[in-house]
Amino acid sequence: MESPQSIRQRAIAALRAASLIALSFAACARPLTAWGAEIAAASRDAIARVVEGEVAAGRIPGAVIVAGDANSVRYREAFGYKSLTPSREPMSLDTEFDLASLTKVIATTTAIMQLVEANRLELDAPVARYWPSFGANGKSAVTIRQLLAHTSGLAPDLPLGRKARNRSGVLAEVIDEHLHAAPGEQVIYSDINFLVLGELVHRITHRPLDAYCRRRIFAPLGMRNTTFNPQQPLLQRAAPTTADADGMRVGRVHDPTAARMGGVSGNAGLFSSADDLARFARMMLSAGRFDGKRILKPETVASMAATESPLASQPWRGLGWALDAPLVANRSRLPPTGTLYHTGYTGTAIWIDLVSKQFLIVLTNRVHPDDRGDVRPLRDQVVSWLASGHASLSADAISLALPSTGPSVADSLRLPSSSGPVKTGIDVLEALDFAPLAGMRVGLVTNRTGFDSAGRRTIDVIAHAPQVTLAAMFAPEHGLDTNRDEPLGDTRDAATGIAVHSLYGVSRRFDVDALRRIDALVFDVQDAGVRFFTYETTLGYALEAAAANHIPLFVLDRPDPLGADRFGGPMLDAGRESFTGYFPLPLQPGMTVGELAMLFNRERQIGADLHVITMQGYVRSMRYADTGLGWTPPSPNLRTPAQLDLYPDVALIEGANVSVGRGTAHPFEWIGAPWIDGVALAAMLNAQTLGARFAPIDFVPTESRYRGVQCHGVQIERDGDRPVGRLGIALLVALHALYPDEFDLSATLDSVGSEEVWRAVHDGAGIEAIEAIEARRLIPIAPLRQRYMLY
Repeated sequence: MESPQSIRQRAIAALRAASLIALSFAACARPLTAWGAEIAAASRDAIARVVEGEVAAGRIPGAVIVAGDANSVRYREAFGYKSLTPSREPMSLDTEFDLASLTKVIATTTAIMQLVEANRLELDAPVARYWPSFGANGKSAVTIRQLLAHTSGLAPDLPLGRKARNRSGVLAEVIDEHLHAAPGEQVIYSDINFLVLGELVHRITHRPLDAYCRRRIFAPLGMRNTTFNPQQPLLQRAAPTTADADGMRVGRVHDPTAARMGGVSGNAGLFSSADDLARFARMMLSAGRFDGKRILKPETVASMAATESPLASQPWRGLGWALDAPLVANRSRLPPTGTLYHTGYTGTAIWIDLVSKQFLIVLTNRVHPDDRGDVRPLRDQVVSWLASGHASLSADAISLALPSTGPSVADSLRLPSSSGPVKTGIDVLEALDFAPLAGMRVGLVTNRTGFDSAGRRTIDVIAHAPQVTLAAMFAPEHGLDTNRDEPLGDTRDAATGIAVHSLYGVSRRFDVDALRRIDALVFDVQDAGVRFFTYETTLGYALEAAAANHIPLFVLDRPDPLGADRFGGPMLDAGRESFTGYFPLPLQPGMTVGELAMLFNRERQIGADLHVITMQGYVRSMRYADTGLGWTPPSPNLRTPAQLDLYPDVALIEGANVSVGRGTAHPFEWIGAPWIDGVALAAMLNAQTLGARFAPIDFVPTESRYRGVQCHGVQIERDGDRPVGRLGIALLVALHALYPDEFDLSATLDSVGSEEVWRAVHDGAGIEAIEAIEARRLIPIAPLRQRYMLY
């Protein structure tokens, strides 16, 4: 339980942060749209295909989609059917939807925050101050802030037993409830939280929630179609949900708790149209003001974007709202903050992006007629469609636009500590008190993957090391923060002020002038364990630079994250070396960074003065999870160990005209293209033993190949062990067999690396025949690896 002092400090900090956000609204007033006043016809056609496909698949009967910014609506369209039974009725733009849990944010949260502004409520006050009997059964410490953030510890739902037949009986059940978790410790999404908040509005204002919202929110905003318990003519336009004992629900609330509350509850019961919700969204994007009417103060709107829940719980939650990344092209790579969003059980959703100043409304009655619909694929694709039309943002830009999210962004980017048996090279170097580097001016090759067991950057560790001067830094592909996916220029590290020379810009080699001013190079980068990952080539170039400048190279060793006991897959042909293939090796070399450095140095006769600071406690058979080392993504599109596990296989097809999931939350776990039949591809792959399962999926990448275009394909989930490279070969074989005219097999030769293997795929050979070729070519690799094994 928080102390009163900590509550006061938190409230003061939140107020200061909210004030900073309010000042930032003016700086972010211009929407980051690439569409102009109207969304381009091609983009409109693209989203129409997505929605119509979901209707045809039977996942939704129809939908209304509205998108825009603070100034206007940019897209507005209705699709499919409002009703399927007892008769088909087309969806219309003015359809009235049961908003379900959107009630929580459109009505209840807004009302509560207005009462906070009026000093009639305190966010950090216990609920029992305003409703004394609520505090029974251990709930006396629960605060209003915790109700809004779903951190109260209350259960998801009430039991709705015999006593809860009407409003008074439901409230009696609330009083009887016990906590399921200590307040403030975890997120439990709970309808009870907002039922209580709705009751507080009633108790404080002496007006029922519906009457209060009609007078203070809906009427000022001109939301004429927004109400609880709609009557004619709104009833005539209502979309049906499901049937009960009284027949099909049309204009009658679907939520059982709200129904027992007489249709008016803080958790559900509100009905509205897409156009009305657009007015609400534009008010939020205009810092709480719309058509000359002030609904909320700017600092109140801003405060809703502050993270109120534990960062380990996703999605992050603000005051009432869930939080998501901005609706921009690289949103899948950004911290989930900056956008307010919420969904409703009936199939409703709204996103309000306070950073890029856009909104999106997706309304369906997916529960109609039998509660078997699924609106999630539609939501994902529509959000991606909108985001794909907008420029990328950095995490720093989010912090600048919304200062109160700064600590959350910073915390999400904090390096992890380690707790396992393995000590990496930097940890061993620290234990040696940096003796190997004593008296030297050092140039450090590193990025975000270089950190010690305490979660400190290798940059900072060496910068503060005794008798060592950190004179220069060199950043490989993806930059110092591993968050860039394009060529980079030279920069300067903000924390140390030291120059950072790009190794992925105009040149990918080391700056000669920078090398003249240093006595040694230090390399601390976590490799991906895959032949064509560019960090291996940068390691080779570091060896060459050290040898040419007659300075030593110290490699701080790190594990092979895929397991240094596994090697295989297609071999790179001699003479086919490039920036994505420094040395003729198999797809997975099965070697650590230090071992690769030794192999490169001797087999290519580089002659560098190489020193490998070996790990302690490392065993070759360890996978990354076994090491106990903290995980941080080695590149923007390898965010999880599961994605890295699939990377060597799926990246074999990446050069071709397919999406490998870049621009989604699932890079290398999803593959697709507009011309692929996902059902057919999944069936062909599932018929083989590949150590993975495949399911059809449709998705819209927000960036990279097929940006903003719907792709059909498969999602891949690991299912046991598999031979190295087999899955990748199976993908090549299947795509070439199913789509000989569409699939650009020729574009995969560089990643396959072996012309013999590539030719076998081209000629229609089976997986076993191709693996026989690989096995023959791997024969000399085993003894070669053995010469350089350190573990």
